[in-house]
Amino acid sequence: MSDKAAIKVFIADDHAIVREGLKQILADTRDIVVSGEAENGSDALRLFRKSACHVLLLDISMPDRSGIEVLKQVKKEKPELAVLMLSMHREDQYAIRSLKAGAAGYLTKQSAPKELVNAIRQVAGGLKYISPALAQELANHVGEDHEAALHETLSDREYQTLTMIASGKTVGAIAKDLSLSVKTVSEYRARLLVKMKLKNSAELTHYAIRNGLID
Repeated sequence: MSDKAAIKVFIADDHAIVREGLKQILADTRDIVVSGEAENGSDALRLFRKSACHVLLLDISMPDRSGIEVLKQVKKEKPELAVLMLSMHREDQYAIRSLKAGAAGYLTKQSAPKELVNAIRQVAGGLKYISPALAQELANHVGEDHEAALHETLSDREYQTLTMIASGKTVGAIAKDLSLSVKTVSEYRARLLVKMKLKNSAELTHYAIRNGLID
């Protein structure tokens, strides 16, 4: 298949070794080519516009802007573009948020070697991609009439802050990882504690463990 007819994929991930690994997986396919790559959210937004890609492979956790923030901006600019989210997090942590924000699919990095090629072909063809395990989980909740869990009321940044605090990271460490000020992260923490009716980080961590939000 010629490059012109191939599925063009743009890769946005802040780890060079991950990008190389993904390119290696795709190198053996005749119908998929990598048309560009970026190491952070800002570069992803700037460069994907020039790549004429069919599929954007987008990491959820990047240093400057979260993948979901980038996803929302991409869908505003190019709603028809298929965005496949890639994450080290378990599906039940971020998959639903990604799909609600407009992603065509969600893939964990652990499953990428086996599922990446099929997932790209599927979303490039206009379909959604989720793993059989996530499909089963969603099916189990169909028809349930229940009040939304407190963590589902959080913004994407608040939710990200919650999982990082619950994983043992300090506000300073989170600020560094997300390229934000300590003041901004502290504001996220304060807001999520109010929304979730919790008093401190210990209660937050207990909640996250109880609800399976962290490993």
